[in-house]
Order: sequence, then C-alpha cells, then structure tokens
Amino acid sequence: MSRWLRIVATLAVGVVTVAACGTGTESQSDGSSGEARGGQDTVKAAWVYVGPRNDGGWTTAHDNARLAVEKEFGDKVETAFVESVPEEPAAAARAIESFARKDFDIIFTTSFGFMDPTLEIAKKYPDIYFEHCSGYKTAANMANYFGAMEEAKFLAGMAAGAASEENLIGTVNAFPIPEVIRLGNAFLLGAQAVNPDARMKVVFTNSWFDPPKEKSAAESLLDAGADVLSQDVDSPATGQVAGSANAKWVGYNSDASEFAPEAWLTAPVWDWSGYYIERVKAVLDGTWESQSYYGPMADGIVELAPFGPSVAPDTIDAIEATRDDIIQDRFDVFQGPVYDQSGKLMVGKGETLKLDELLSMDWFVEGIEGKLPTS
Repeated sequence: MSRWLRIVATLAVGVVTVAACGTGTESQSDGSSGEARGGQDTVKAAWVYVGPRNDGGWTTAHDNARLAVEKEFGDKVETAFVESVPEEPAAAARAIESFARKDFDIIFTTSFGFMDPTLEIAKKYPDIYFEHCSGYKTAANMANYFGAMEEAKFLAGMAAGAASEENLIGTVNAFPIPEVIRLGNAFLLGAQAVNPDARMKVVFTNSWFDPPKEKSAAESLLDAGADVLSQDVDSPATGQVAGSANAKWVGYNSDASEFAPEAWLTAPVWDWSGYYIERVKAVLDGTWESQSYYGPMADGIVELAPFGPSVAPDTIDAIEATRDDIIQDRFDVFQGPVYDQSGKLMVGKGETLKLDELLSMDWFVEGIEGKLPTS
C-alpha cells in the first residue's frame, strides 16, 4: 500500500450505533502495545463473514480478497471462512472461537457487530492475532481496519446526480448508524455537486442482507418518484428492481453490474486484497502489530467500479477530475459550507470535518428527506 493512515483509538469512543447494532461507548484498548511474535514459514488465516460469500456485495468483496491472499502466498498460507454469521454476540463468539481452537494464526472478522465478540475471544487467545473490520476497539493482539468509503461514495453520487431527471434519488439503507449516515451524506453531496437540485429519500431495512426487504424498499422508493436508486445494503436486489423499472442504479461494495446492466451507473467498491496480503505477510515476517487503520482512496482500498453505458463522457471526466483531487489531497468531500436538514451550518466555508466527527456523524445533510429513527 502506498500510504497508511492510523488513527488514535479514542477517536470513535462516542460513536453511537442504533437498531440491531446496539451502542458502542466502551474503552477501545486494553492499553497494551502489541508485541509481535517471530516469523514463521506458513500462516493459517480465517475470515468470519456476516453474509453469504456470493452476496454480490460486502462479503463477496472480502472473499475475493481472501482468494487474493491464497494466490499471493500459495502453499505458505491456508485459508478458511465461515459465512452468514449473525451479529448476535454468542453466535459470533462461537464462530470466532472455532477458528481459535483450531490454532489459526490470524482471524479477520468482517462486520461491526462482531467487535465485542472478537475482543472477548482475543483476550482468551493472546497468541493469536485478530483483526476487526469497521469497529474501533483494539488490544495487544487485536487490530481494527476500515476505509474512507465516503470518498468513493461522493464520486458515485456525482454519477447519480447527473443521471436523475426527476432530481430524486432513492437509497436503500441497512441501519441508521454513523457509518451509513456518513456515506449517505457524502453520496448526496456528490450528487448535488453536479445537480444542485438533487434530493434523496432513504429507507432503512434494519438488515445488511435481506433481498426481499431490499426489493420492497426499492419499489417503495420508485413509487415515491425516484428515478435513480442506490444502496448501503449487500445484495443486488435494489439494482434488479431498478432494471425492471427502467430506472438507474448505483450499487455498493462490489461490481454487480451483471445483475442489471442497463440500469448500472457505477458503484463505490472495496478492494481489501492489499490490506489482507500485507497483514498476512506481517504474520509471516513476525512484524505484525496492533493498529487502527482508516485507509483513503490513495491506498486503493476504496474505488469506483466501471461505469455503465449510460454515464455521459462529460460526467465521467468530472468524476475522474474530482477523484484525482481527492487522491492528491486537494479536495475533501465534506469541505464546507455543509448544512444539515434544518439549514444549520455544520461545516463552515473552507473547513472540513475531523475524523472523530466523521465517525460519530448523526445528522443528515440538507436535501435528504425524512428523519433519522431515534429508537
């Protein structure tokens, strides 16, 4: 990777999660520095997935990266995974500990709701390395990792804003947690960058992967007048609804264009392969250390999928220019002025949000219709 951005663990202590994810306000670290063991000849690496590996979205992106680890290290690595593990503490802990008992060297847990179970099992097995995706807690043998997906979401929003003739984008969201709120806000700001009249209506499914719920939510958004659909859920159901209604679609997590090629605009996508390869190599080399990693687009961990045929060349040019500005640190997707739904100035002109403010975001930007659930 070209660049590492490490954050202090206490930044996200105030992050509030809602619905099925509960709340997170505990201390993030046990105070240890995380001494790595010596190098070794082979590594056993395991992944715990919240959805099916073929979901076409979030879990598919992680599993593609697991396969990249196998390709990179060959017979030096043995990988395994368990899929569709619910974000329920006891179930998650059982899945994680099953790999620990089999003497896996490093275990990656890939959903926010796995954070506390990962920490619990990490404390029981101090000689095994654990890595948790999208959380904020660490220990001597437990790291966390995520990426600045808001950068790619802004760019994808530009494609959506340019495509919308009705100036209304419908978004199928999972949970009203800071991550989802942040990414939705960035998406609409991107849409408004090319279409100042763009608005967005959101529906929450309270599930990361539930195709029937996602289908129903997408249909309700089309009924409300949206002509472009986007998502922060894991299946391609939203796109399939868009395709059948001759609407346009921005996916998420993986390139899912095959599910609705005529509707497809693009998608903000994850490429975890570089991170996973580097962390497995650190175990092989004996250089693994606990850390908090929040990777920008410049690292390649977030990117845009290829554009669909209906995206105009001038829109692509504008997106590519903005992408370059983001990578070169000439542009921040939340640079002010930014207003919330009530018209209150949240980010002043020439200012940007700090990382802890991004990670605890609990307000919608101006132009999003509806209110955040309070319970």
